[in-house]
Amino acid sequence: MRGYGPTPPDPQWPNGAKIAVQIVMNYEEGGENNILHGDKASEAFLSEIVGASAWDAQRHWNMESIYEYGARAGFWRLHRLLKDLPVTVYGVATALARSPEQVAAMQDANWEIASHGLKWIEYKDFTEDEEREHLTKAIALHKEITGARPRGWYTGRCSDHTLKLVAEEGGFAYCADSYADDLPYYERFDGHDQLVVPYTLDCNDMRFATPQGFNSGDQFETYLRDSFDALYAEGVEGAPKMMSVGLHCRLVGRPGRVQALRRFIDYVRGHDDVWFATREQIADHWRKTHPPADRPRPSQMDKPAFTEAYGGIFEHSPWVAERAWALELGPAHDSAAGLHAAMVRAFRAAPSADRLEVLDAHPDLAGKLAAAKRLTKESSSEQASAGLDALTDTERATFTQMNEDYITKHGFPFIIAVRDHDKASIMKAFLKRINNTSEAEFLEACVQVERIAYHRLTDMLPGS
Repeated sequence: MRGYGPTPPDPQWPNGAKIAVQIVMNYEEGGENNILHGDKASEAFLSEIVGASAWDAQRHWNMESIYEYGARAGFWRLHRLLKDLPVTVYGVATALARSPEQVAAMQDANWEIASHGLKWIEYKDFTEDEEREHLTKAIALHKEITGARPRGWYTGRCSDHTLKLVAEEGGFAYCADSYADDLPYYERFDGHDQLVVPYTLDCNDMRFATPQGFNSGDQFETYLRDSFDALYAEGVEGAPKMMSVGLHCRLVGRPGRVQALRRFIDYVRGHDDVWFATREQIADHWRKTHPPADRPRPSQMDKPAFTEAYGGIFEHSPWVAERAWALELGPAHDSAAGLHAAMVRAFRAAPSADRLEVLDAHPDLAGKLAAAKRLTKESSSEQASAGLDALTDTERATFTQMNEDYITKHGFPFIIAVRDHDKASIMKAFLKRINNTSEAEFLEACVQVERIAYHRLTDMLPGS
């Protein structure tokens, strides 16, 4: 859920582009559900018949002719408009097999032909083995048709196994079965980092075929322009992104809609620093510019490894790490801020007696342990950062007396996140807080312990 957090990486698009615009043509016509293809029922998805239902064991003549329009007329209308642009085709393998002239035209235009699966059907109820078999057959058929295996994959009507199976196959430069970001990112499966180049369902003509979607071309055009303007402005401000536009031959290939697409493309071409690219080009650029990095992933550690790594974040209190490990940890906790959130939850949920033990585990500031060099590595570094390792005799005597007075009154050591302070501000806080009630000081000391933990985690993990 965290993704790139508040500071996404600069994609460094070629020639300093402020945005990468990626156009997808979904070629599904001929791969949809049809009893002629051995399916149990007719197609019911993404057509002019909004709300259509599948007809069991029957052909649906109207549905078939709508899909047929995409291959017979819509494709060629889009081909004439887009043939001079980099385009990625999501080609359903069985649809490509039934459309040799269209495939030849795609290749003549130097379009990328990625795989859109074996059939344009729903995969949510497939077993892993069944879906794996379809994936393998799709690759083989795609290679027979185009002369090369696909480097990109998008099932679309996918299952929760899909991305894992794509990564397991190991031959894809990217998978597009995600709508989770405006930039590519990596997903890790069994030690393999699979690049994901996210797709879109909003900048997508499929909304002409859904309830509360686009009713006319100008709505589609306005939405695309607004999306482009927002992302282009972010690029000008120093945070470039990617914009995907999803098209279907049977939908935007209709004459009443294609003009909106034409106007949008002209609008984008009127801007400087725009990179039109295929998804394959984006994937190759991303892997070269931002290769996967091996980094700690706390959410994937077993309990012993997690406790070994983070048991010292709360001073001499590994139980905090143990209880944090038992929470619902995920990728959002693989950053400093995320893991800190989990650990302070465990700390705050603990009884007061347990939290008091954490306070008691902290050393006095510039106290005897420091003088004897018996502090933990973390505490020693923290105290040195505020100059507490280089006190004059007078300053040391003052700190010693104040520590004694504070413990006598409150029953636990004075604790402060020294990295947020210098020697003078620590002394000022000491003089102020010693006069607080012990109840108030207990709460303040807990806040400071959490802050110390945050600083320690930022030394170990990426992100804030």
